[in-house]
Amino acid sequence: MQEFLLVFRFTKNGAKPEPAPSPEQMQSMMKAWQDWIGGIAAQNKLVSTGKRLGDDGRVVKPGNVVTNGPFVEIKEAIGGYMFIRAENIDEAAQLSKNCPIFQMNGSVEIRLAIPME
Repeated sequence: MQEFLLVFRFTKNGAKPEPAPSPEQMQSMMKAWQDWIGGIAAQNKLVSTGKRLGDDGRVVKPGNVVTNGPFVEIKEAIGGYMFIRAENIDEAAQLSKNCPIFQMNGSVEIRLAIPME
């Protein structure tokens, strides 16, 4: 088994803020995520659920330059991540096919997590 990083991306509308979801919508979204992650965990393929990522951040560049980010102009944002285990990248893609991020017109980026030696 190998470990894979799943990065959850979604498109942000920089021109106007997204309306906040209602409590019912939030509850429905959370249940969908819990069910999907629970299904992966039931197969003993969940390594770590990761975290959701906030909107504010910083970018550190060579020369000790620190800038604000991510920027409002960026249309695609990273919303969160998690680690799973799978036999290969194709199985990791198969496990990703029911991800709730697709309900937000998002995507899942899949990357092999290579251990540091």
